[in-house]
Amino acid sequence: MHLAILMTNTDDSEFAQRHPKDGEKFTDLIRIARPGWRTSVFAVKDGDFPQDLFEFDGAMITGSPASVRSGTPWVVQLLDLIRDAHARKFPLFGACFGHQAIALALGGGLDLNPDGWVHGLTRNKLLNRPDWAAPLPDEVKLYGSHCECVRKLPMGAAAFSASGGGNTGFTLGSHIFTTQHHPEMTHDFITALTKEMQQTLGPEAYARALDSLAGCSDQQAFAESLARFFEQALQP
Repeated sequence: MHLAILMTNTDDSEFAQRHPKDGEKFTDLIRIARPGWRTSVFAVKDGDFPQDLFEFDGAMITGSPASVRSGTPWVVQLLDLIRDAHARKFPLFGACFGHQAIALALGGGLDLNPDGWVHGLTRNKLLNRPDWAAPLPDEVKLYGSHCECVRKLPMGAAAFSASGGGNTGFTLGSHIFTTQHHPEMTHDFITALTKEMQQTLGPEAYARALDSLAGCSDQQAFAESLARFFEQALQP
């Protein structure tokens, strides 16, 4: 299988240069479960879009510190592409920014997190379990880092997971799957990111984040479920 990675991460800081880029992280994620799958990375945040997305078997939209509600030209173009993909029932996975972009593009609504930053290891109650999600536990642990959230799902979407009363993922048909969190992040990376964001998070959120990192995410189970999602989405 050959997947497009639509890279939306606008962080070009010195910290970002010291760590693997999102294209590599999402490639590593899917190859946990399917080592032979290929990926091609497109820096859509720089206006680098696939000439024909639909030549691929599916696409993954990454996270970003940018806001989906920014109205910048590349975000507008991405939202149009998501709507086109949905119309064609093209397999699409979105994480964090990708989750929010898919929601907004298809008629959902976004808002600021009511309690400020969510950062660290999150615990998410699974609300429905498609066959492809069989590997996931009832409570899915994923690393997260976001200050915005999806407050309204697109019409026809089914809530996939929730945490603290808020939506943290949804499905739409058999071709769309999202999570508010970062299954691509390793424990080492989220630990480094937490320290980098200490001032941004503030003392209380920073302390909570550090405490949460005593545990690890369900990355392997998520990777297997994600691979199964793409496989079933391509079945006639």
